[in-house]
Amino acid sequence: MGQDELKERKAEALPPERETEVEENAELVLFQVKECYVYLIPPRKSAASYRADEWDINKWNWEGALRVVSKGEECFIRLEDNSTGELYAQAVVRQDQPLPVEAVIDSSRFFVLRIEDTSDTRQKRHAFIGLGLRERPQAYDFQAAIFDHVKYLNKKKEAEEMEQVYQSKPSVDYSLKEGETLRLQIKTTSSKVMDSSSLQEAPPRPPMRQVSGGGVPVLFPPPPPPPPPSSLSAVSAPPLLISSSPLMNETSLNNASRVGNAVNDQKRRKASSEALCTT
Repeated sequence: MGQDELKERKAEALPPERETEVEENAELVLFQVKECYVYLIPPRKSAASYRADEWDINKWNWEGALRVVSKGEECFIRLEDNSTGELYAQAVVRQDQPLPVEAVIDSSRFFVLRIEDTSDTRQKRHAFIGLGLRERPQAYDFQAAIFDHVKYLNKKKEAEEMEQVYQSKPSVDYSLKEGETLRLQIKTTSSKVMDSSSLQEAPPRPPMRQVSGGGVPVLFPPPPPPPPPSSLSAVSAPPLLISSSPLMNETSLNNASRVGNAVNDQKRRKASSEALCTT
């Protein structure tokens, strides 16, 4: 697809108002079956529900297609010819009015349909006919399509009512006016109330050292722990203090080793002299 074709499509795009009008006028098929049967039923004699066994279900008056079509908030149940698509009859589902479909009490595949003649706008005529489907799943889908449209109308009505209630309420301004202040109270674990005026600054962080070469600054290491008490005898060598400074060189280490050797020699001499005295 070239850029010229994209430009032409953008130019042909409809404005938002026109798009909304087209969506409302578009027809959406909710249910469709290619085989249904129409029966001429006798008028109801009492307030009891209809029964399919009172009809001659093997002798239908018309056979064709059944479609449930929604157009905006309107929903139509149409009986159409399979070959030509000519409309035979239709029923209209309206909000806040009884449904034009009533199920019989002795079968799940047969219904009574209230059809209307909408050709004459001044005087609307209606009649009741029997409607039969071949399969139970088709009958279930037929009823579900009608109930889904009614549920959509009810939800849309509730949304419009909520919008009207929201728009009728006066708006509340929660912004701070000039000269007003906001005071915060924070409850601590000791059940003391501390406001913003009593907050203290955070303690200073420990000093940081910049590593040579432009590296990341690091903290100084913590001081070494104290040495444990010695478990040697009363006559023991004095503790050898060796600095942990990184500046200690090799000469200081050699001097420390000489002092240690001299102390050990003195211990051995004293032990040998004590042994001679006892013998």
